[in-house]
Amino acid sequence: EDSPEKIVTGLVNENQHASKSIISDNAGNLYVNIGAPSNACQVKDRTAGSPAQDPCPILEKAGGIWQFKANQQNQSYAQGVLYATGLRNVVGLDWDTNQNQLYAMQHGRDQLAGLYPDLYTNEQSAELPAEEFFLVKKGSDFGWPYCYYDQIQKKKILGPEYGGDGKKTGRCADKDQPIMAFPGHWAPNDLLFYTGNMFPAKYKDGAFIAFHGSWNRSPFKQAGYMVVFVPFKNGKPYGNYEIFANGFTGKENVMGSGQAKYRPCGLAEGFDGALYIS
Repeated sequence: EDSPEKIVTGLVNENQHASKSIISDNAGNLYVNIGAPSNACQVKDRTAGSPAQDPCPILEKAGGIWQFKANQQNQSYAQGVLYATGLRNVVGLDWDTNQNQLYAMQHGRDQLAGLYPDLYTNEQSAELPAEEFFLVKKGSDFGWPYCYYDQIQKKKILGPEYGGDGKKTGRCADKDQPIMAFPGHWAPNDLLFYTGNMFPAKYKDGAFIAFHGSWNRSPFKQAGYMVVFVPFKNGKPYGNYEIFANGFTGKENVMGSGQAKYRPCGLAEGFDGALYIS
């Protein structure tokens, strides 16, 4: 095809979190993630001492998932619907045809200790915040940039930019919660609900997640670089996740993401039920 049709155009496209993950449902709708071009909505991004923007103006056109029509050309914000907000950056996005629901994996914020050394240790900053697995419903608000999820305390925490101290919940009490939380800075880059029959029965309708690792666990060794499987029952995770495939890094200790030989980034299911990993 020499003349591709423009379905959606004119979206925020800055040099941070700029990829646009898309998925369609069973009713002719497209869901598009528009990542926030920011870490935590400071006036000067990723800068110690810079105040927060409150309310965060980025959320008007980014930091969420928008819904568009799959068969309509030249749509932009005016034709779209803000389906869910408070999402820093979602790369892994999938529509579960079994449940007719949208699910997403978020990249959590960076640099807690780097920006707030009086509130967080390097050890805490390496593990926090969680990479969150969401069931996304119309109107969901997951709390970015005001909140993050602490998988150790098992609750949403008020961000330090907005007066948080690493413990208090504050305005985050009514934000939508993850259905599962993974350790910080594993960096989830794809999500796939398995519908095939090649694998044993427990894999049917469960979720595969590809983590491609990060840089933000420094000065400690990095983590992620694996594909995990999450068993599902009635639309929710059932039990814990398991490591499905790892060993991609080619070495034991990776201190920076550039040292990894391979980084799992994408997942696809073949017609025969095979799983492909890019």
